Amino acid sequence: MAVKLGKPMMGRMRFVTFFLIFALFVVSAVSLVYTMIFKGEEYQSKASEQQLYDNLVTAPRGDIYDANMNLLATSSTAWTVYITPNGFKKLKSEEEAEKVRATISENLSKILEVDYGKIYEYTKKNSYYVVVKKKIDKVVADKVRQFISDNEKMELNRYIGLDGTTKRYYPNDSLASVVLGFVGDDDQGLAGIESYYDNKLTGVSGRVIAAKNAAGTDMPFTYEKVEEAIKGNSLVLTLDSYIQYVCEKHLETAIEENMVAERGAAIVMNVNTGEVMGMAVKGDFNPNQPFVLSSEDEESIEAETDDEKKKTLRSELLNRQWRNKAVSDTYEPGSVFKMVTGSIAIEENLVSDKSTFNCSYSINVAGQTYHCHKKEGHGVQSMAQAISNSCNPAFITIGQLIGSQTFSKYFKAFGFTEKTGIDLPGEAASDYHKEEDMGPTELSSSSFGQTFNVTPMQLLSAASAVVNGGNLVRPHLVAKVLDEENKVIETTTTLQKRQVISKTTSAKMREYLQFVAENGVKNALVAGYKIGAKSGTSQKLSKILSTGQSNLYIGSCVAIAPIEQPEIVVLSMLDEPKGAQYYGGLISGPVCSRILTDILPYMGYEPKYTEEELKKLSVEVPDVVGASLIDAKRNILSAELTYETVGDGETVVKQVPAANLKVSKGGMVILYTQETDGESVTVPNLLEMTPTEVNEAAAKAGINVEFSGNTADGGIVSYKQSIAAGEKVDSGTVITVYFNKGTEEGSEE
Repeated sequence: MAVKLGKPMMGRMRFVTFFLIFALFVVSAVSLVYTMIFKGEEYQSKASEQQLYDNLVTAPRGDIYDANMNLLATSSTAWTVYITPNGFKKLKSEEEAEKVRATISENLSKILEVDYGKIYEYTKKNSYYVVVKKKIDKVVADKVRQFISDNEKMELNRYIGLDGTTKRYYPNDSLASVVLGFVGDDDQGLAGIESYYDNKLTGVSGRVIAAKNAAGTDMPFTYEKVEEAIKGNSLVLTLDSYIQYVCEKHLETAIEENMVAERGAAIVMNVNTGEVMGMAVKGDFNPNQPFVLSSEDEESIEAETDDEKKKTLRSELLNRQWRNKAVSDTYEPGSVFKMVTGSIAIEENLVSDKSTFNCSYSINVAGQTYHCHKKEGHGVQSMAQAISNSCNPAFITIGQLIGSQTFSKYFKAFGFTEKTGIDLPGEAASDYHKEEDMGPTELSSSSFGQTFNVTPMQLLSAASAVVNGGNLVRPHLVAKVLDEENKVIETTTTLQKRQVISKTTSAKMREYLQFVAENGVKNALVAGYKIGAKSGTSQKLSKILSTGQSNLYIGSCVAIAPIEQPEIVVLSMLDEPKGAQYYGGLISGPVCSRILTDILPYMGYEPKYTEEELKKLSVEVPDVVGASLIDAKRNILSAELTYETVGDGETVVKQVPAANLKVSKGGMVILYTQETDGESVTVPNLLEMTPTEVNEAAAKAGINVEFSGNTADGGIVSYKQSIAAGEKVDSGTVITVYFNKGTEEGSEE
């Protein structure tokens, strides 16, 4: 029997039903509002993460070129290997997922040389993108692709991917490494030019936004948005690759010859513009592998037994090899600074050609006794002789004439109280006596270049002002900035900071410095050219006192060419030589000479030999047969010759040319360490050439030459050679080339 509901009951039921519907609507609305407004961004982000793949596309850094547009640094294509751990969740079972994880971890570990355990942990992350290794090259990337292809059934392309990126590459390995610097894993410049100009070199990254499918992998050509990466600006340096190579070659030779413990530096700069054409520091590093130490450094680390000390030492040695000694280290310049003291005295009319100074070995100032390097003293000497003799008592006397106030004024004017402003990171500040702290003894020691510290770059800038007419210019390394299409957008102009001394004073100092080169620092002379030079030697007193070591010296030299109209200034310095010599003129003077000998002809300066110089162009080949290879190399280099070795032995069994024959300076001696037939070469045509051209042609052909003939003022050409062009001879054979100023064979004008 059906129950008939009354109207009141029906009304209540409608009300309850309506209330329940309304309540459900309110709850749903509140939930929706909460989700959309309060949690909207969070859920939207999660949805995007699950549906979209957003990847940055690394922009290539700008290139770095030398002054002749030779490539010094560039960015090549590389790849980043990543995995998609969330993709494993789509597999049917944990057993299957575990098998895929193990396969990926094992094989990527071998291919990428990454720890198995680390990769395995990556596979368990809750993410669609985990980087396994960055910046792998094409060879390795192809191995990863082959691994994916070989396991097609596992569909590894769902879990492993490769993103295109860039890798910094230095095609010349260690050439100019301390100048160029290097970049880190994120392509950020960490040292050198790479660091200083990081903002200009860094490009604008692009983006790729693409949709994902349910497995978390890309859906090609669907929902894809690409923002192209923009390459960074490129730099054109003032460095010349050949001049840089010459600096590094001769500096490295000097370090080896003199057993230098604390590296060395060599700089070549244009005295008028401040353009740095070469800047070498040895030992340096390969910027392609900046965290790799030399075998000697690795041995010193292994000698440590404490792990913490090993770690600390490794860090110190890495920073040491990256450090640019030319701008980041300071030292006492020693007697090189006398060119500055002399300039001050001449400018202030305190000395002249008529001035004389008496040196009796010692001089006393305010109770402090100073000694000359010559124990018997120099006696009475002129201004030119005082500089050439590098006489400390004479320059102490000059310093007292100048006085503390005037000395400090010029010390500042020459740039020694401020950084040069060169476009490199980590430039060191000088350490010197302030005017208010400079008494008679501080003035005395400062006048001959001691008890204050400056950088090699500061000293080179001051030396340029001494000889270029008195202008202090800012040194720089970047000549131009180029855009993505290699169009010039910035140009560096010469910045003349101030006029320090007059042109008249500068001209007089050039005279004195030429006199010094010809009578004092003869090791810096260059046959066929007129140069100026000043050397210096200083003791590392602070290190001697702090360590108890002895015989710690720095030998340096500055040379200017051509001294009549200076363009090039060269500085070389060797820190802590352990060989038989340590005086700057004896160990650093030859470095300047060798550098100038190579670069002056390259820069278009043709030598003008005197009769005496022409005779001296040839040197006698030493006898090294039977000597150890190490001793033979040392003897050959000491004779101002070069060498090549043939064989893997340790003892020289044969040499070409034979001992006691004369060859041109810089000629090559072939050292055989095992019996073998000599290599045959073709004699080139060496006629109607200047001595420079003959040397270049002979070097290319692999032969040696001896010069014969004479001239009084240059302009000579070759007119005869002892072995005719086209003949076959052993590599290293000596050919006599005859020179004369006349254009007809054997004639004279």
